[in-house]
This record gives sequence, C-alpha cells and structure tokens, in this order.
Amino acid sequence: MLAAWTALLHRCAATVDPEPYGRELLRRWSEPQRRYHTADHLRAVLRHVDDLADHAADPDAVRLAAWFHDAVYRPDRSENEERSAALAVRALTAAGLPAERVAEVERLVLLTVTHDPAPGDRDGEVLCDADLAVLGGPAEAYAGYAAAVREEYGFVPAPDFRAGRAAVLRHLLALPALFRTPAAHARFTAAARANLTAELGTL
Repeated sequence: MLAAWTALLHRCAATVDPEPYGRELLRRWSEPQRRYHTADHLRAVLRHVDDLADHAADPDAVRLAAWFHDAVYRPDRSENEERSAALAVRALTAAGLPAERVAEVERLVLLTVTHDPAPGDRDGEVLCDADLAVLGGPAEAYAGYAAAVREEYGFVPAPDFRAGRAAVLRHLLALPALFRTPAAHARFTAAARANLTAELGTL
C-alpha cells in the first residue's frame, strides 16, 4: 500500500518525499481501537475507487480522499470526519499539492459524514459508493462488518448502541439512493437494502 500512496502523490506533483507521511497514515489506520476501520477497509475502498474511476471527474482526488477519510478514528468522538479532513489539508498542503485539489479532498472527506453527495457530484458519488460498498456484500461478510463495528463501540452499553446503530441504519435506508454511480447502484443496491433491513430487525 505504501507504494500506491507514493505513486499517487508523485502523480499529484508532490514537492516533498511522500513516503514518510504514507507510513504515518498506515500507522493511523492500524491503531488498536480499530476493528472495522482498519487498513483492510482502506484497501477495499481504494479498490472500489479504482473500479469506479471512470465515473469520477478527478479520480486521484478521490483516491487521496479515500486515504484520509477515516485517518482520524476515535469511536468515542463525534468529529472524526472533520478532524480527518483537517489532517488532509495539513498534510497535502505540506506536500506541495495545489490548493484547488487540497480543497477538493477536504470537501470529499467531509461528504463521508452523510454519504449524500449532490446530484452530479461525480467525485463525491465515487467516494461514497466506495465507502458504502461493504453494505452490499454477501450476508456473511456484512455480518462480519456489523460485528466489527460493534466491537469498536464495545464501551457503549447495549441499549444505547442499539439505538444509535438503528438511527444510522435508518439514515442510510432513507437516502434518495444508497449508491449513485451506475455500476455500484446495479451491483450493490439490492443486497445492501436487504442487509440493512435485516440488521435493523435484530436491534
């Protein structure tokens, strides 16, 4: 993964050696409080971004946003996306990337608060679809994802977790569309709605 990060930053015209910050990002993605939001999740999101890249206006901006979208992750904090976006601004500015692309990465990371990009926001659609693709996996894989999320919130009493998780699931099911790119919509929507509805029924 470090090689992919380094190649990405070189494509984006970084003016400093990107490898040290790539190592720092991977350290963050490997922190002990993570069970689902791990380097495996990052790897999966990047793979889905590659699969959907033809839909994006700026695929490399989406890839950068994927690297940063959960770079700050504390289950006991509510502003992880905002802190991740701020980290992206600091790091990418220090790397010498153009301000316009840094701003786009910041905007994309913040979109993962709601996963509700505006119509026609092709970069936002790709990032959100890649991040939510886990919802449309086989039932067994979805169950593993849900269990890992529960582990991350192990400090939350069961009644409170059930209420909070149910609110998240209802928000997702209420979105105008779970997936916005044509490829992800066709591939994941039916399974995702079935998985979300089934989990909601267990809470």
